[in-house]
Amino acid sequence: MGYVHIPNLPQSRTSLAVVDGRIDGDLEERLRSLNIELIKTVRHADLYEEVSCHPDMMLHHLGDEYMVYAPGVDEKVLQALSEHGFKLIQGDTCLAAKYPGDIAYNVARVGKFAFHNLKYTDKVLERELKRRGVQLVHVKQGYTKCSVSVVDENSIITADKGIAVAALEKGLEVLQIEPEDAILLPGLSNGFIGGSTAMLDRRTWAVTGRFSLLKASDRISKFLGDRNIRILSLSDKDIVDIGTILPLKAK
Repeated sequence: MGYVHIPNLPQSRTSLAVVDGRIDGDLEERLRSLNIELIKTVRHADLYEEVSCHPDMMLHHLGDEYMVYAPGVDEKVLQALSEHGFKLIQGDTCLAAKYPGDIAYNVARVGKFAFHNLKYTDKVLERELKRRGVQLVHVKQGYTKCSVSVVDENSIITADKGIAVAALEKGLEVLQIEPEDAILLPGLSNGFIGGSTAMLDRRTWAVTGRFSLLKASDRISKFLGDRNIRILSLSDKDIVDIGTILPLKAK
């Protein structure tokens, strides 16, 4: 097994991932059936309940074995990451339940770019990204990782107009969709495309529920098909925003 070199984009089959510790049993079983070892998060006491276990709120994979984490991440999660050889870097920003106090680590990394509301990006994370030659791009949206489904180093899917415009200006290819009522986030009106999808290898885009429920399913199917990427529904149930599936190692 090797570490995922480019965050969110495993080049071969994912073998280790971080997921929300509360995920549905059927979804967990399906991921394990794909031979993916799971590190399950534990509730972060400083986040509001609906997103309190979301990986994209408390962890940011820098690539390879490097990970920035928010103060207050449960020791069991950090221990599990350490046992897999991850070098953990604690961020400076303590999370808070109320926006924008919860967004410091929710940065959308797309190849050589990182999109975020830079007024609120954790300074340690910002430093580490710059050290790796990643270009930080300011957008108004704070929940950028939630809002972006990363397809490859040059392609994204998002329902956020500001992110779409900024990404196009940087030369990325963008499929802008409408907000999807079919993406559930229990306790809130709806979830996000980035929080409910993930690349499991360079040719497999996975969604947490039944893909056909999405209004934009035809457009997404064409966008991915043009890139020779297949769609994998991980469940026949509703699509749920689980704060993404964070791939960390691949075979």
